[in-house]
Amino acid sequence: MITGGPSTGKTSVIKLLEEQGHTCLHEVIRLMTLEKKAEEGETVFKTNPIVSVEDPSAFNKRILDARIAQYKSVYDTLEEKVFFDRGIPDVLAYMDCFGQKYDNTYVKSSEDYRYDTIFMMPPWKEIHVSDNERLENFEESILVHECLFNCYTRFGYDVQNVPKMEIEKRVDFILDHLKRIS
Repeated sequence: MITGGPSTGKTSVIKLLEEQGHTCLHEVIRLMTLEKKAEEGETVFKTNPIVSVEDPSAFNKRILDARIAQYKSVYDTLEEKVFFDRGIPDVLAYMDCFGQKYDNTYVKSSEDYRYDTIFMMPPWKEIHVSDNERLENFEESILVHECLFNCYTRFGYDVQNVPKMEIEKRVDFILDHLKRIS
C-alpha cells in the first residue's frame, strides 16, 4: 500500500508500477471529489473535501466503504503483488488531521483489513501542486503526512519511507524492499 500526503508522487509511482505489469488499485477519492464539486459547487472547496462538503460524515463513510470494497475486490486474487494508492487507515488519518469525530467503525475497519507493507511518500515541496482534486497547500501536506504516519504506526505497521528521487528509482526501492522481505 502506498500512501502519503498530497503531491508526494504516489500516483506517478502507481502508474509506473501498473505500466510494468503490476496490479494497481487507484485512489478512490478523486472521482468522489469531482462528483461532490459538481453537486455542491466549486465555492465550498477551499481545502480538503472531507471538511469542505456539506456532510463530511457521509462523505468519509463513502470513502471508507469504497476503500473496503477495493480491498475486498482483490482479497482472493492469485496475484503475487497488488498495490493500493492509499488504504483504509488513510480515512481515519485524514479525519484525525482535520479534527473530525468518528465512531468505532473506522478503527475496526483499520484493524480488520490489513496490508502487508506500507510505503510512505514524504512531503516534497518541489513537486507539490494544488489542482481540482488536490486542494491542500504544502503546509497542510506536511500535517497530513504526520497524521498518516501516526495512524499507521498506531495500528502497528512498520512504515517504509520512500526516499525522494526519480519515479523509476522509487519504484525500484519499493520492489527491492518487497524482494528482501519475501
